[in-house]
Amino acid sequence: MDLGLQGRRAIVTGASKGIGFACAQALAAEGVETVLVARDAGRLAAAAREIGKSASTFAADLSKADERLRLAAAHPAPDILVNNAGSIPGGDLFDITLDAWRDAWSLKVFGYIHLTQLYLKDMMARRSGSVVNIIGLAGVAPRWDYVCGAAGNAALIAFTRAVGGKTPGSGVRVFGVNPASTRTDRIVELSKARARQRDGDDRRWEEFLTGLPFGRPAEPEEIAALTTALVSDRVGYVSGTVVDVDGGIQFR
Repeated sequence: MDLGLQGRRAIVTGASKGIGFACAQALAAEGVETVLVARDAGRLAAAAREIGKSASTFAADLSKADERLRLAAAHPAPDILVNNAGSIPGGDLFDITLDAWRDAWSLKVFGYIHLTQLYLKDMMARRSGSVVNIIGLAGVAPRWDYVCGAAGNAALIAFTRAVGGKTPGSGVRVFGVNPASTRTDRIVELSKARARQRDGDDRRWEEFLTGLPFGRPAEPEEIAALTTALVSDRVGYVSGTVVDVDGGIQFR
């Protein structure tokens, strides 16, 4: 199916690996000119080479407001913004210091909010564009051992719904995707954190990936395929919605 995305421009954050890279790759396959954004210039360059000539890179630490402003100045007026950069640590309320909460939220929570502020007003003035927030299932299924991430994700779900409820009046869509456990470096890190909390040892981390729907984690490419379809005009009535991609695990 032709999604009708040829010639559009996208910015994808956290795009050097994992879900962000898969999203950039899927968009590029549909003819979208894609800017990959992450901290590590070397990993970005390797990712862009793998995607091909439609991909360019911008190295930035998006936990910092001035770096987000620098990105917006260098790459204004995209048709699609995919907010994906984030690395909130696992742990319970007493494991994570307040400074660590601030650091984690400065990238994912405030990073998403600020980039949306920077790009959305122009999209609304043009009466076209989409903002996609890759959030996470913990926002609707919170856990004690991932309390910082669960609270941040819940905030972003509310943010997405509030903004996405307003923007259709200006021809713009804002929506989100909540991946559950997905086969990335990130899920390994979180599983190791849970193993350390339970056992004081992270060597049994794989036990936290058993019993999943379909007997496996989600694949980054599955999240990317959904995201790419949703930014297409073929599903142009989607805004203010956050789609859970969890294989039904929250209902088990």
